[in-house]
Amino acid sequence: MGLREIKKQQTRTAIADAALPLFLEYGFDQVTVAEVARHAGVSTNTVFNYFPAKEDLFFDRGAEAEEHLAAVVRDRAPGTCPVEAVREDLLAGLRENHPMLGLQPGATAFWHVVLDSPALLAREREIGERAEAALTAALAGHPPHTTDTPGDTATAPPALLAGAVAGTHRAALRELRRRIMAGEAPEAARDAVMSAVVQGFGLLCHGLHPAAGPASAGSWSEPEMRRP
Repeated sequence: MGLREIKKQQTRTAIADAALPLFLEYGFDQVTVAEVARHAGVSTNTVFNYFPAKEDLFFDRGAEAEEHLAAVVRDRAPGTCPVEAVREDLLAGLRENHPMLGLQPGATAFWHVVLDSPALLAREREIGERAEAALTAALAGHPPHTTDTPGDTATAPPALLAGAVAGTHRAALRELRRRIMAGEAPEAARDAVMSAVVQGFGLLCHGLHPAAGPASAGSWSEPEMRRP
């Protein structure tokens, strides 16, 4: 990035860093954008230049979350099942304690703020919907694959596959949140969710029919989607 872009990113980060402690202490609905601007040392107009809505101040990495699954699918290696690619990415994030997964200290306080605010809950749902739409678009494009083999998902309806993959991904993150907020140790919560991720995405890869075999790495081909 050039100097101008670096300075803009620094300003954006400074505003978000000023906003989060206020939200955590007082609650999202009780803090105004003007108060955030005052703590960040900028004008209210400057805040809105970087964050079009107040909710964007809290979910300051929302755009990254909306694009993440689509990027994983687009960037996967040729011949790799997209379900498998998303599964491996999520498992890697859990192993590495990625900050967006909620395993870091302070995650419980962050999620309490979300659950106490209808506006943030609505924005969280919107982020999920946009992520699913972006994933649908990625699957509907020209994903890398070799030939029409059992590992090829080109024949799977993109919207259906995206809904299943994104829904399983969201369910895993919700389960992680539930365990963390219930007071479970992050390591134990992570291990339990990793096991569930392997099983859940394995079902997507192989279908629900008993003849599909054990839930493990694989693909979701059109014949498997037609099983009762």
